[in-house]
Amino acid sequence: MLQIPSGNHPSQPSYRVLNPATGEILETFSMATDAEVHHAIVAADEAFRSWRETPIDERSKVVNRIGELFAERTEELAAIITSEMGKPIDEARDEVAFCVDIFNYFATEGPTLASDQEIKSYSGGRAIIQKRPVGPLLGIMPWNYPYYQVARFAAPNLVLGNTVILKHAESCPRSALAIQKIMDEAGLPHGAYVNVFATHSQVAEIIADPRIQGVSVTGSERAGAAIGELAGKNLKKAVLELGGSDPYVILDADDIDQAAENAWARRMENTGQACNSNKRLIVMADIYEPFVAKLKELAQALRPGNPAMPESGTYAPLSSKAAADGVCALVNDAVDKGATLHAGGHVLDDGSAYFAPAVLTGVTPNMRAYSEEIFGPVAVVYKVASDQEAIELANDSAYGLGGAVFSTDTERARKLAERLDVGMSSVNVHSAERAELPFGGVKRSGFGRELGPLGMDEFVNKRLLYIADQ
Repeated sequence: MLQIPSGNHPSQPSYRVLNPATGEILETFSMATDAEVHHAIVAADEAFRSWRETPIDERSKVVNRIGELFAERTEELAAIITSEMGKPIDEARDEVAFCVDIFNYFATEGPTLASDQEIKSYSGGRAIIQKRPVGPLLGIMPWNYPYYQVARFAAPNLVLGNTVILKHAESCPRSALAIQKIMDEAGLPHGAYVNVFATHSQVAEIIADPRIQGVSVTGSERAGAAIGELAGKNLKKAVLELGGSDPYVILDADDIDQAAENAWARRMENTGQACNSNKRLIVMADIYEPFVAKLKELAQALRPGNPAMPESGTYAPLSSKAAADGVCALVNDAVDKGATLHAGGHVLDDGSAYFAPAVLTGVTPNMRAYSEEIFGPVAVVYKVASDQEAIELANDSAYGLGGAVFSTDTERARKLAERLDVGMSSVNVHSAERAELPFGGVKRSGFGRELGPLGMDEFVNKRLLYIADQ
């Protein structure tokens, strides 16, 4: 049986909550039985038959209510993911707020985005493009943003009239169940959204079932390749949002310290565990030395903190001890091959998942850190002497999720940003992340888009209705 890796997180023996700040297992959950998986598929299929016939304005009201419930339960939801994967509580609240924005956006804009569009016909008749739901979908979601990843997949598809089976990461069972509770209380019909604690083999069976019409996965390159293979074998549409090694190019800066602080703050978001984090800092030679010195100062000033009660000057644990060890292995490989470690770079020896935030320079192509995604708080800094060298280095990656270019000369930055081989390119901001802006990448970062108008166009039957003249 094909094994499906669970995103960037090591596979767990069962669904469980393991507090990464302490290493303590708080709760375990049983895997779904084959009968439960079968019931989920049947329920999603039966719900689709009625949900698709529900007027889109009514579906939108339910999705709007989902957003309201997320807002009402912000504190409860935030506390859950802080305990599950170590997200600092203030960032956890922000994630819930972003979900509210996403559900509100699709509830408000969805009916217009899904409306019929008449196109010019040269045959005398009328040609209309209609956007219609396709059926039950499978979503395979990761642990790093337990709510946000689900919201951006589920919101547009529920508005469209599709139904959702959701397989969450093994380390996020409490948040998975909290989402299910909200979906039920918001008024979705039974089966329109079904959470399953599925095994890898059961995931393969769900994808192969003829009632399932598509699959969306957010996770690692390996996970995407495995799911893509299954989807292709079974002729199913797939959306893959995979890893990234985003370039963050700084051409110049009036205030170098501030530029370094901004870059560091971005790299530390979610403790570096974001697909579109600025994993490669590409800095012009004339500001490189003071830039690195400031990063070193910022990293060395940090100490381990409690993610449930974060204080200034502290950092949170990674999602698991295994994840921290994996990041440490990448750093050690680089150092062993000649890179310079300026700060941090070690795992605490207390059994927790704390990894000291690191600053790394001198990384070369023979090192794993050059080509592999570092899913943790490591700032890898490169020195370049020209705009051309910067763009060549930025594009020298198998990934192509996002990228950003900074300069006091906006036009100079724009010209370089337009040459980035990525799905999302930004000028003078680390990334543009809003409910109305499409998210997705190219190359090994996957294909398809979520959020914004394009998020309504993935799992949809763009049906032609042609009416001939009498």
